[in-house]
Amino acid sequence: MLRDIDLKLPRKGWGELLVSETAPIAGAAWTDSGQRRDRRQLKQGAKGEVRPVPSPPPLTALLQQHIEQYGVADDGRLFRSIDGGDVAESTLARVWDKARKAALTPEEYRSPLARRPYDLRHACVSTWLAGGVISAQVALWAGHSVAVLHEVYAKVLAGLEEESLGKIARILGLPLDDEDDLGRE
Repeated sequence: MLRDIDLKLPRKGWGELLVSETAPIAGAAWTDSGQRRDRRQLKQGAKGEVRPVPSPPPLTALLQQHIEQYGVADDGRLFRSIDGGDVAESTLARVWDKARKAALTPEEYRSPLARRPYDLRHACVSTWLAGGVISAQVALWAGHSVAVLHEVYAKVLAGLEEESLGKIARILGLPLDDEDDLGRE
């Protein structure tokens, strides 16, 4: 659930999402409230705790455009049904499927890639790690401990050995002309 009060969106540039609760869809028998959506604090977070998460400029602009075009619900939610309630699970599934078809190749679409919207969380954290953001910062934004972050996302870091060696070489002031300069044959 994203509300306008949970956003720090400048007109352009980086914004910030202030995440404080979750409202996952589950069977009513699996929730404390008996409803399909059970709003609660974030995993590993105290009630009322707020986790700031960066919003890159393209997302910031997209959210600004959405708010300008559609406004927000009475309670500040950005995404709502025609009658102002929660977006139906079937609608979310249909829109997500349509987005996957538009964004992925036919082979990717048939694969498990981005099968669920929740998979975007993993893609985001993986992108931050692969981009070289320090683990402690990624863990803070994702709401993980560094240990859990590395346990869950360690596979993302595989294949970055050459880049990592280059970073070490740069900090040591070593030349970077070819692989031999990195001490590899």
